[in-house]
Amino acid sequence: MANQDEAATVRPSTSAWVSRHLRAGERVVEAEALPGGITADVWKLSIGTRDGRTRDLVLRSYVDPCSMERAEDGLLREAGALTVLAGTGVPAPALVAVDPTAAQCAYPSLLMTHLEGRPVLRDEGVEARVRLLARQLVAIHAVRPAERPREYQALTTCGSVVVPEDADAAAWAAAVEVIRRPVPRYEGRFLHRDFQPGNVLFEASPACPGGVRLAGVVDWAAASWGPADLDVAHCSVNLALLHGPAWGLRFAQAYEEAGGVPAAGVTERLYWRVRDALAASEEVRSVSRPWREAGRTELTTRVVEQRLDAYVTALMDAPG
Repeated sequence: MANQDEAATVRPSTSAWVSRHLRAGERVVEAEALPGGITADVWKLSIGTRDGRTRDLVLRSYVDPCSMERAEDGLLREAGALTVLAGTGVPAPALVAVDPTAAQCAYPSLLMTHLEGRPVLRDEGVEARVRLLARQLVAIHAVRPAERPREYQALTTCGSVVVPEDADAAAWAAAVEVIRRPVPRYEGRFLHRDFQPGNVLFEASPACPGGVRLAGVVDWAAASWGPADLDVAHCSVNLALLHGPAWGLRFAQAYEEAGGVPAAGVTERLYWRVRDALAASEEVRSVSRPWREAGRTELTTRVVEQRLDAYVTALMDAPG
């Protein structure tokens, strides 16, 4: 491999597995670590073709012992989602191969095609990106798989919520009471379940609003079946933490403007939005770290906690 230092971390057994899934006469010539992964290591593999050109694939490997117990489920979900999405028009990678139990690889791994573009996390141009995100999420929720993925998983409980220091105690107590209620009835939809700016790729395009177009959606390891409001809630809280609470509230509106159909009742919508906002309280450190590594150095853990507090308070003040 051309980049010996980086390629060395792709273990020989995994490299051999990748090679078995290449076309005749192809070989891996370079491996580049991609930033931003929390639960898995992600590599862009440059593949030399028979005609002297190159093409790119992406390798996802679960190497962290703490995430190993979830690796098989996550890889099977991702492989299933990529299979479902093929031909739907949703810009997702194509599945090449998967080894969910590390039967042949050093670690549980998935190989897929590479999409152009990159996540955009800066504040500039967020209005245009919010509209693009909303339209894309509506398209994802319109997918009707022949076989449903597993039911969604709730990411928090009343007892696991971490109230930020100096938070609005009354607002957080009221929010916890919201999720004590029975789970609202909902019409199931195909969910990404981690749809947020870090998992969406954009490319420059002067012909598109804001000068960018949405080029791809990645990381389908949590694909599920559940309420559309849950995907809306997850993207909303991430936008609130990245760009300020107002953008979290704006995304829910943009989703409806794009044709999305949230829960009919105010109480039901509030339940899902509060549930995912409270779930974020448990992940502030792990979520904010890759944002800082991507250049948003001002997003310290404390700043993100303050934004989360402001967002939860805004939800409780204006539940509609």
